[in-house]
Amino acid sequence: MQHLLFSYGTLQLPSVQLSSFGRLLTGKPDRLLGYKLAQLKITDETVLAKSETATHPIAIKTNNPIDFIEGVIFEISEKELQQADEYEVEDYCRVQELFESGALAWVYVEANQ
Repeated sequence: MQHLLFSYGTLQLPSVQLSSFGRLLTGKPDRLLGYKLAQLKITDETVLAKSETATHPIAIKTNNPIDFIEGVIFEISEKELQQADEYEVEDYCRVQELFESGALAWVYVEANQ
């Protein structure tokens, strides 16, 4: 089964894709409306090793239609979606949202919304 996954941060990095999925992902640019970005300090050693950065962006829902986040929607497998779940730490939760293009895709957002 194929899934659509929106990335606005480190999952766009080739090094993270290769270490998480064993391949480079293909995708299309899109926008997530009604959200803005904040920065999250990462302490998980596995995530730090893959991303090589201690702060990651995190999507926070605003419900304001002028707020948006630019990123890429990737096509991934069921197994790769589970691997993405392992990469994203407990501060994130995966939800499905409708994007500017009309696509329905998974996205990791702030867990405590």
